[in-house]
Amino acid sequence: MFDEYEDPEIFLNRLRENPEGVLADEYNRYRDRLWRIINFRLDTRLLGRVDADDILQEAYLDASTRIEHYLNDPATTFFIWLRTIVGQTMIDVHRRHLGAQKRDVRREVKAKRRVFSASTSFQIANVLLGDMTSPSQAALKEELAIQLREALETLNEIDREILVLRHFEELSNLEASEVLEIEPKTASMRYFRALTRLRSILVQIPGIIE
Repeated sequence: MFDEYEDPEIFLNRLRENPEGVLADEYNRYRDRLWRIINFRLDTRLLGRVDADDILQEAYLDASTRIEHYLNDPATTFFIWLRTIVGQTMIDVHRRHLGAQKRDVRREVKAKRRVFSASTSFQIANVLLGDMTSPSQAALKEELAIQLREALETLNEIDREILVLRHFEELSNLEASEVLEIEPKTASMRYFRALTRLRSILVQIPGIIE
């Protein structure tokens, strides 16, 4: 099992010596975190049609065929590499099930590791309003969701994404900075700014915060 304080070169040597075994250990170690990412990022239209465990299995198989790619260019931590593969798998799943509606996702993403859907406003709103499930709340939920998504769209794209990475995916500041390819100090400042802005948005929309 990989120790977070293990020297990166020692880890790479272990990976070279036993790629399948180390991958299995690491994937098991990060499984809950990757499942949480999938659960947040999965398009709501696929609920009941696509299972997060199936996506995890598909991503694992993909990772097993690409270990040499990582060994040849270990530009990220292993967890971020696995997260990237999970993201690419989700894009493929969305494309298979939703067709053309998801085909342009890769082109929308500027940084090579930010491979998830850009529709973070919808995902954030959906999670924040997730408890409103009764039939009597359905119309209100839709109205609030529209207001919330419009307000979230006023945030800078990177600020929305760092909210997702830190608050919903529960990545560390260092991991978020690695995904966004910015300095950790910058990531921390942007997260604080985005969180402050999110709070102000929630306060301004009646019915979200009681």
